[in-house]
Amino acid sequence: MTDTRRADPEEFFPEPGRLVPRTDPELLAVTDPVTVPTQHGSFAVRAWGFADGSEHLSATALGPDGTPVLGSDEAPYVRLHSECLTGDVFGSRRCDCGPQLQEGLRIIARHGGTLVYLRQHEGRGIGLVNKLRAYALQDAGLDTLDANLELGLPADARDYRQAARILEGLGITTLHLVTNNPAKAEALEQQGLTVRTLEPDVIEPVPENARYLATKRDRMRHRILLQPPAGT
Repeated sequence: MTDTRRADPEEFFPEPGRLVPRTDPELLAVTDPVTVPTQHGSFAVRAWGFADGSEHLSATALGPDGTPVLGSDEAPYVRLHSECLTGDVFGSRRCDCGPQLQEGLRIIARHGGTLVYLRQHEGRGIGLVNKLRAYALQDAGLDTLDANLELGLPADARDYRQAARILEGLGITTLHLVTNNPAKAEALEQQGLTVRTLEPDVIEPVPENARYLATKRDRMRHRILLQPPAGT
């Protein structure tokens, strides 16, 4: 008979207030590009592996002839998209991540450039388990920023040094950044890249994420123009 025992969550999950550090900018490996067709067009996708175990993806727009499209000037459009399992995969309406990913791909396909998908950025860098803990606090009345702080975690724990290494590896040092978050541009500029413009990633709010978007606008400096959410 197989010996089984109930797993202790403390053996697997980080303690509240503790992050799993993933900040090593040393690039160890990059794959050759493969073509991934999407509803927005085809992209050349590469995987990038770093010394701390982080793995990210870059998706560069391809033209009809299968060659990379980097835009009409020397500054391609770039979106840094932080992994969000609940939004990107399950279509959660608590946040705007899933629609932002699709809109980002659409913009990149239209203008040329690259989307960098940053894994291990779940919950603005606090991890999936802590993100769900924060969701529980939000359900109890806290906003997305205060929920992180209540857990003893930063409001935003993301690190963009690896993103900068990926862009440099693609030969991108000057760019138009597709984002509503000026902190992303500041982080890239601290790594020596030049951000010419911030291009908005406009998403229509829904009742379930209206408060979340208002918090990002009012407390986290996001450049969001909010209309009454659909369905209200």
